[in-house]
Amino acid sequence: MDPAHFDPPRGRFLIGYLDGGPVVTGGWRARETSPEGFSDGDAELKRMYVVPQARGRGLARRILAELEATAAAEGRIRMVLETGTLQPEAIALYSSCGYTPIPKFGLYREDPLSVCLGKPLVGGA
Repeated sequence: MDPAHFDPPRGRFLIGYLDGGPVVTGGWRARETSPEGFSDGDAELKRMYVVPQARGRGLARRILAELEATAAAEGRIRMVLETGTLQPEAIALYSSCGYTPIPKFGLYREDPLSVCLGKPLVGGA
């Protein structure tokens, strides 16, 4: 993935620190209508990760909220993401934050282990 995909205003990449060390990451990149299944105004969530020793502290939920806010501030109207059926904790997090199933997009369209989710963004264009 090209780091330039996350350059504002068409993306953002955030790193959260705890006790001086990086513990959580996440980013989004702008997407528009394409044969891959995106729609105009989409922001694709990428690279959400919390280091194992920092899990269970609500950090993923906090960085996700900030990513949603920055995407909406840049005029994005929907956040979309892909995760896998083997990541039930991720699916539970996203579901509890209002994400619902959407048609599969991109490289994941034919992957039986992929789950694609989306959520309208408040304040988007």
